[in-house]
Amino acid sequence: MLLLGRIPCTKTLESIGRHPGLFKCVFGRKSCESSVSAFSTSTQKREAAKQNVVAETHGSIMAIGINRPEARNAVNQETAQQLLETFTSFEKDPSLTAAVFHGIGGNFCSGYDLKELAHQRTSIKLEQDVTKGPGPMGPSRMQFSKPVIAAVSGYAVAGGLELSLLADLRVMEQSAIIGVFCRRFGVPLIDGGTVRLPHLIGLSRALDLILTGRPVSAQEALAFGIANRVVPDGQAFQHAMELAEQISAFPQQCLRADRLSAYHSTFDASSFSEAMQFEFDHSKHVILKEAVPGANKFSSGTGRGGAFS
Repeated sequence: MLLLGRIPCTKTLESIGRHPGLFKCVFGRKSCESSVSAFSTSTQKREAAKQNVVAETHGSIMAIGINRPEARNAVNQETAQQLLETFTSFEKDPSLTAAVFHGIGGNFCSGYDLKELAHQRTSIKLEQDVTKGPGPMGPSRMQFSKPVIAAVSGYAVAGGLELSLLADLRVMEQSAIIGVFCRRFGVPLIDGGTVRLPHLIGLSRALDLILTGRPVSAQEALAFGIANRVVPDGQAFQHAMELAEQISAFPQQCLRADRLSAYHSTFDASSFSEAMQFEFDHSKHVILKEAVPGANKFSSGTGRGGAFS
């Protein structure tokens, strides 16, 4: 049985901002220092069978995998908490440059564990102020200072689709399916789906998905702009890792400043001129630190003809 929806979390954690060099967690527009400790060695050494979220570091890239294949990676309360802690650890670690978010066992995430909702509906607590705590799916209200790439295989539906929208880029396998499948069960999108999706692909196409709940193939997702790459089945994680490595090889202060400005102009800017001012104010420090050394490299012959190596 396919489990579709989104999940509650009983603990309130403070989370992370997108400003370069600041490792905070942000819920909405408010930020505060995180009280979550870094992903500890003892946490990493828990028995794999008990870990609903598996985090592995590959150089400067953290791979974060949902590990509930028996439930098509549906997220329950424990998984939401572990996802929040792991993404907070990623954000707080200055040695990490990017994260690859994936599902273990053939599916990205089938959404909120509706079986848990059905059996524990009276004990589920949701933080109603989005500036004070995590989303039902865990990290869905967070904003990051570093790129996150989703490797999507199988189903990424309902709350799973919302989690994939948390990423900057999505690499989808050919047979992968996305959709607002929770439409069938009266489970609303409360993990950013109605916020991120219209900004990503436009209101008309977003409403097509939101109102119908229909399954969307990888090729249609690519045409819509939800998917950034479509790859053969079984290769999403590999391609996402390669993409993360490519991004991580660029000068990072410049990359993060440009990324921050793009998010600000999309979600927070009050006007064109304010967005332009924000772009300048948050990029001018990069000129001496990275742009001048980069110009010197170009003058010496590096990167001529558009070469990236």
